[in-house]
Amino acid sequence: ISAIDGLFSIVRGQKLPIFSGSGLPHNRIAAQIVRQARVLGKEEKFAIVFAAIGVPYDDAMFFIDNFKKTGALERTIALINTASSPVIERIATPRVALTIAEHLAWSHDMHVLVILTDMTFYCEALRELSAAREEVPGRRGYPGYMYTDLATIYERAGRVHSKKGSITQLPILTMPDDDITHPIPDLTGYITEGQLVLSRQLWMKGIYPPFDPLMSLSRLMKDGIGEGKTREDHNNVFMQLISAYAEGIRLRELSVIVGTETLTQRDRKYLEFADRFEREFIGQGEYERRTIEETLDKGWELLAILPEEELKKIKVEYIKKYHPKYKGGNP
Repeated sequence: ISAIDGLFSIVRGQKLPIFSGSGLPHNRIAAQIVRQARVLGKEEKFAIVFAAIGVPYDDAMFFIDNFKKTGALERTIALINTASSPVIERIATPRVALTIAEHLAWSHDMHVLVILTDMTFYCEALRELSAAREEVPGRRGYPGYMYTDLATIYERAGRVHSKKGSITQLPILTMPDDDITHPIPDLTGYITEGQLVLSRQLWMKGIYPPFDPLMSLSRLMKDGIGEGKTREDHNNVFMQLISAYAEGIRLRELSVIVGTETLTQRDRKYLEFADRFEREFIGQGEYERRTIEETLDKGWELLAILPEEELKKIKVEYIKKYHPKYKGGNP
């Protein structure tokens, strides 16, 4: 998925949560990641452990049918815990999933991607269990030890020096009322290495997957990109795309106040860039799989909208090598 690969790259052993909201397409994104996930570079043993925690029955059937139809079940172990299941089963599901992942990674040298959805239902189960035990409640009724409890799940990602395998985690949670300061996303953000935030505004524009480029972050990205890993120009392209999009958003807000007629030619180029960046780079078909090279080339195609002198975050040698104008394409 271009938004993840190009802007918030996941490194082996990282834990990177997806912060979603009620009604946003996190289930479809989770299913797409299961279908399309690959290990970059030479062929290595790869598996996915998928755990659905407290999901409604129709969501459970969506995942199972999707994995069967697309053949993703061949390399996926799926644990489905429905909303009607006992609370204690919900507490156990992510731990069972991670025990399976550890067996595959440390005993069979496999690279394992663990997807946990929805961690909000896990935390609700934790609160329910805590109330039944008559424990002293913490913030918003959640137990005071929820940070420690979540850490016992998230910190089971990583790599071991003497082992070839790795465990990468992609937990998904729905933020109550889209509130990123709610205890669940707040504590998750402290423990994990970044976050991928879904934007309701982009979703209302019809953009899928609606990742918010300015709210999302992968703290370990720099360790997994560049020459010999993705491509030499990756970091420069990423920084220029984010910078240009931020400028485009600023000018979009300004144009609402003063009108587009008062904007300069340069400003209008940035507005065009922001619109096309959302539609063509962030936006991607649900069954469309893009390689790292296709993602970076798409980034260059969009950067070609801007005047060359505006590409201040990219080395001149990369501009000469990858810019469509110098590759014989049409800028």
